Amino acid sequence: MIRQYELVERVKAYDANADEDALNRAYVYSLKMHGSQLRASGDSYFSHPLEVAGILTGMKLDSASIVTALLHDTIEDTSATLADVERLFGPEIARLVDGVTKLSRIELQNVEAGEPNDQTKQAENFRKLLLAMSEDIRVLLVKLADRLHNMRTLHYIGDKMKRRRIARETLEIYAPLAERIGIHGIKDELEDLAFAELYPDARNGILSRLAFLRQEGGDVAHRIVDALERDMAAEKIVASVSGREKSPYSIWRKMQIKNVAFEQLSDIMAFRIVVETIAECYQVLGVVHGRYPTVPGRFKDYISTPKPNGYRSLHTAAIGPERQRIEIQIRTREMHEEAELGVAAHWAYKSNTRSDGKQYRWLRELLEIVDQAQKPEEFLEHTKLELFQDQVFCFTPKGDLIALPRGATPVDFAYAVHSEVGDHCVGAKVNGRIVPLNSQLGNGDQVDIIRSKSQTPSPAWERFVVTGKARARIRRYVRNQQRQEYVTLGKAMLQKGFRQEGHDFSEKLLQSAIKTLHIETLEDLYAEIGAGNRTTREIAVVLFPPDKTQPALGDDGSETKVLPFPPKARLKGKERPLPIRGLIPGLAVHFARCCHPLPGDRIVGIVTTGKGVTVHTLDCETLESFSETPERWLDISWGDDADATEHVGRLFVTIANEPGSLGTLSTVIGRNGGNIINLRITSRSIDFWELLIDIQVHDLKHLTNIIAVLRATPVINQVDRARSH
Repeated sequence: MIRQYELVERVKAYDANADEDALNRAYVYSLKMHGSQLRASGDSYFSHPLEVAGILTGMKLDSASIVTALLHDTIEDTSATLADVERLFGPEIARLVDGVTKLSRIELQNVEAGEPNDQTKQAENFRKLLLAMSEDIRVLLVKLADRLHNMRTLHYIGDKMKRRRIARETLEIYAPLAERIGIHGIKDELEDLAFAELYPDARNGILSRLAFLRQEGGDVAHRIVDALERDMAAEKIVASVSGREKSPYSIWRKMQIKNVAFEQLSDIMAFRIVVETIAECYQVLGVVHGRYPTVPGRFKDYISTPKPNGYRSLHTAAIGPERQRIEIQIRTREMHEEAELGVAAHWAYKSNTRSDGKQYRWLRELLEIVDQAQKPEEFLEHTKLELFQDQVFCFTPKGDLIALPRGATPVDFAYAVHSEVGDHCVGAKVNGRIVPLNSQLGNGDQVDIIRSKSQTPSPAWERFVVTGKARARIRRYVRNQQRQEYVTLGKAMLQKGFRQEGHDFSEKLLQSAIKTLHIETLEDLYAEIGAGNRTTREIAVVLFPPDKTQPALGDDGSETKVLPFPPKARLKGKERPLPIRGLIPGLAVHFARCCHPLPGDRIVGIVTTGKGVTVHTLDCETLESFSETPERWLDISWGDDADATEHVGRLFVTIANEPGSLGTLSTVIGRNGGNIINLRITSRSIDFWELLIDIQVHDLKHLTNIIAVLRATPVINQVDRARSH
């Protein structure tokens, strides 16, 4: 445990004007207030705020931040009050402590389930964190240090589900936030600690393979560093060269993104060359490109075009010394310090740096999403979209730089410029050429948005936009502006439904259904039906005795589900409707066995007379046979709770023919939440077996995670999602 004088000396080492008295008083006050409290590890609780303060001294933060770290748990976990903190330490410290105080668990009730919804609470907590960050970015720096120490001691928590929840929250929220403010050291450690908890098999598989490579190739990294140092010396460039293996999590992410096995990743080593000036950065780049063959498409200049978090560096990839494919980062010492400390490098104790978070564009956009989103879960979805993705850099016609997630479209660009520009977007010119609004933008594209005052957001845009801001704005428009369309459509559907049931349409009769269905007005009922939330058949069940629904059999051998129309109170049973948005619930819906669509896949419905709708993935080969009958195609997408129902994904696996390999395969799938419901051996040889495996999963992301874990397992040679098997 860090002693009082050691903490003060650490701060004084980089800030001679540090408030020594406040540091000493905060140390003693926190120790006194936490008293005999213990952590799950058995250590004194005071060790936690002290370690958080220690992490922040490594980032060279100001005295106020260190004092805040020492006090950040006193209000929630001791008898201390915010008024006490303000009286003893002043208003600035009180404001910071209030912002960092562990976000109170907001016990929002899930109306349908009647129990607390963890995701809703997580979203509300994150919303509070964003608002606190916008007032003072130091709130986030202290919170990240707090989360880092909690992750370092996560293994002491006995409850496995709680450990996994904390790890997932770290991976989905805190690590991306650390990256957004440029603190890559903390980001990497948070990711690795969360990865170890969530996917231990995958991490251990990658570590064992890295160990094998080290054993086979010896100290390759050291030899490459020596060769690069000789290259620099030959050109009389004074440079510091270092090399390292990429972290297990970054390797895992690359395996997922590129959809490749470990052996197909060639650039698992990264090297850094640090020089004094920007001119020397480009000189080093010339030396590297002159001596070694470069990998096309891998050069990135973040010096002339910095990342949104301020990160600057040159990135390139080459077939370097010893014919190894390596990634090289070239930067100055100042850039290196900023890359390691991020905004903390700017939050200098020696200058009057602006501390409010609104100076960061990405944070301003997240705050806009706070205003746009209707539900906490929706807000969380949008912000994860905003935080996670890699960047592309595009330009306005005037030359202003706009950073967007990879895969962004002109609609995302329009909303990034301004919400009004997005709302009235009718077309786009990219590099002078008119392109479809769903075109993906590339680095360096110049985008000119064509606008019309009469244009309004199209609900279809939601299918291809990737930024949280664009998606939130589009959804808000759909909610606010299209209600009347839903009312008109719902009334027409009810009238048709009544006719089909052999009854006369009567609004007076519907008034009795409103009370039973707990809907306030007749207009609300029409809107619910028009939006597809309720069906005409469901209303008929309430008003008239229903006939029992008979199962429909698919004549093409595909699985068929006929969806009944029970009141919502009965949806918890086996007969719950399939939540596919775009199809009116209650049609006979069945999944094509040729492509096994999962939530997360882009899907299309094929209407078949007497059978309802067959759901295919958009890339299914079977769709070619329906190309001449476009009237049978139905545009559909998954509902918000599609992953509440189990779905079947099919994998094609090549496995080593050795004892225990099949057991390893099934164990890995089971540990990652998959359930094998069918397995067929399609080919046998002396060395390998080929299998087709049907696995119950929640959605596409769940299946993709299982595929990635299997690819990291030594006995498995190849894993792919099966198509047309």
